[in-house]
Amino acid sequence: MSSAEATLASIVEAAGAHVPRLLGHVEERLMMLATGHGPILAEHAGDTIAAGGKRLRPLLVLLAAGPAAAGRPQLVAAAAAVELIHSATLVHDDVLDGASLRRGVPTVWAQGGRGLAVATGDLLFSRAFSELTAAGSLASVQSLSRATSALAEGELLQRQDAWNAAVPVERYLLRCELKTARLFEAACEIGALAAQAPDEEVAALGAFGRAVGLAFQLLDDVIDVAGQASLTGKHRGTDLLDGTVTLPLILARERDPEIAALDLRTISDPAQAEQLCEQIEATGALGEAQARALAIVAEAKAELATLPLEDGQRQALTLVADSVADRRA
Repeated sequence: MSSAEATLASIVEAAGAHVPRLLGHVEERLMMLATGHGPILAEHAGDTIAAGGKRLRPLLVLLAAGPAAAGRPQLVAAAAAVELIHSATLVHDDVLDGASLRRGVPTVWAQGGRGLAVATGDLLFSRAFSELTAAGSLASVQSLSRATSALAEGELLQRQDAWNAAVPVERYLLRCELKTARLFEAACEIGALAAQAPDEEVAALGAFGRAVGLAFQLLDDVIDVAGQASLTGKHRGTDLLDGTVTLPLILARERDPEIAALDLRTISDPAQAEQLCEQIEATGALGEAQARALAIVAEAKAELATLPLEDGQRQALTLVADSVADRRA
């Protein structure tokens, strides 16, 4: 069992027996939704879902709902909808980035071209909202709609900022919030709404999810510079090669005049990216970026202390926050 699998097992065990059962139902629902619309799209949408991933976002839906909502049919639909949105954005991101591999397997774009990949992502998006609408919660649909709009806005900001190493920290953090944190926030809000939690609890769990998502993205960007290829499945400095400016580079520019003067467009192959990663690491920027992420995780855990949660629910959500802080890939 890998470290990530062991962590997930600990979270699920803490949450209670209902969670693995519901996760199984979510997985079945995802495949049914992805493959029920014709053989061509079904093949690629199904492959996208089958490729797996951490399933962290649907897990947050279930954990935010708690055991009291375990028997409500809309809970599985809500969790599946959130994961479908996440999968759709990955398919579209691969088109924009020209990525040939995702989780070690060929992307839809690499297999079928741009048109098929765009259609596959669109299908996943449409199925997500159809599923959530059928569950009958207008507030949940609104929450997921806000998150999806934020994803698009964040992607536009990232495209505008490409190759611009002078991006300020505040704009970078906004981009992370839009592209990543808002969907984590929606997952927790939707789970709480499925449990018919009071408005203040929905908002507090949403704030927890947003903080966890922001820390997740910050650490993801640290891993891009410092991660081992054997764990991450990709070379160091992938972001540098496609012109994506992240916090480690922003902080390193403040510390090293040579990095500050660098034109990112001159980084054109993995060997150059690897060398720049080593320069960034030598400045101590990675430690500062990681410290910022850990402070955000601490804020997320403090948010939980204000909520009237069951012990297993609180423990499981705390473990999710800790797992984000400890991630290596």
